[in-house]
Amino acid sequence: MTGLPDGIALITGATAGIGAEFAEQLASRGHSLVLVARDLPRLEEKAGQLRSRWGVNVEVLQADLRDDDGVTRVLDRLRQSAEPVSVLVNNAGYGLPKSFTDNSLEDEMKLATILLNVPLALSHAVLQGMLERGSGGIINVASVAGFTPRSTYGALKAAVISFSRWANFAYRKRGVKVTALCPGFVHTEFHDRMGMDKTTVPRWMWLHPEAVVESALKDLAAGNAVSIPSRRYKVLSFVARHAPSSLVASLAASQGA
Repeated sequence: MTGLPDGIALITGATAGIGAEFAEQLASRGHSLVLVARDLPRLEEKAGQLRSRWGVNVEVLQADLRDDDGVTRVLDRLRQSAEPVSVLVNNAGYGLPKSFTDNSLEDEMKLATILLNVPLALSHAVLQGMLERGSGGIINVASVAGFTPRSTYGALKAAVISFSRWANFAYRKRGVKVTALCPGFVHTEFHDRMGMDKTTVPRWMWLHPEAVVESALKDLAAGNAVSIPSRRYKVLSFVARHAPSSLVASLAASQGA
């Protein structure tokens, strides 16, 4: 794809959902891959599928990014100069089904780690080499929830969006593009793991991971700081940014968005 750096792509949360789709689409474009996730059997299974289907080199890196040791292993890989990572996809994440005060402090701090601290740490590590080479791309998977006043999930995603906008402005002139991907509801395991009743969300609000990832890669190649897949979510995010916050919060809460 024109404008997309060649070479090795490292993807966190790579065994399912949006992360797995990034692996498929980047492999189809000839990228070698480093797949990061907690579940080693699923990692090895996914890596084998990608090698067979696309004939690319695939490394597996088992790491729990909620733990310091797991983060350190990924940081060490990103800092390798012999086989540098040219595209980083910060995708790992999850949501908490309860409200802020009903969650334990430990759970909230772990959420902050995985959604914000880890993307910042991995971006910091990979940027050093990217800037030296004058080429690279980072996709931070955020959410349209980042445009709404919605508990800590929305707040953390808002921070990721803000960082990505700044980083793209700061580093694009030096050959490194940074894009925040902001999907809405996507057909993945994400909401199932939260125990969410997906029937409460209108069918028109659901997106497919294939289209979401395709949109993100196009926007990264174009140097866009924010990628909002589908016209419907572009409209919804515009409304979220300009409507009264009390109205936006009420609408978001009613949809569990």
